[in-house]
Amino acid sequence: MDEARRQRREAVVQEHFASEAEQQFDRTLATFNGHPHYEIMATGQVFDGVDEVMGYYRTTRTAFPDQRHDDVHLHFADDAVIAEFDLLGTNLGDFYGRPPTGREFRVPIAAIFFFEGDEIVNERIYFDAASLIRQVGHEDLLGPRSA
Repeated sequence: MDEARRQRREAVVQEHFASEAEQQFDRTLATFNGHPHYEIMATGQVFDGVDEVMGYYRTTRTAFPDQRHDDVHLHFADDAVIAEFDLLGTNLGDFYGRPPTGREFRVPIAAIFFFEGDEIVNERIYFDAASLIRQVGHEDLLGPRSA
């Protein structure tokens, strides 16, 4: 990948992160190729298209209105930008039908932003969902532990 394309893609990913943290989701959606698509590998959830992705944003920002990224490191491939970062937030709203706990979380994330040209076509996210759930105090979502 040439340096100019690398810089353009880096700018797109940085805009994606900044607009998400600022909850300026129209800007976030504009980083996609016109059809946003998310794959959350820890849960098997797929959000395809504007309506589903906006629902994902509303759900996650209701539960964690201060959700943000820290310690972001980007790696570049021919068709993707791989981002490693810590995701942080505080459970201040409804979380899958559970009341807010006021507890904070910090989990490491690997997100792969797949590109066509200079636009994102898919964001695939890998993280330890159980760690997030335990940190915010909703262990009941994990089911019983085996001895």
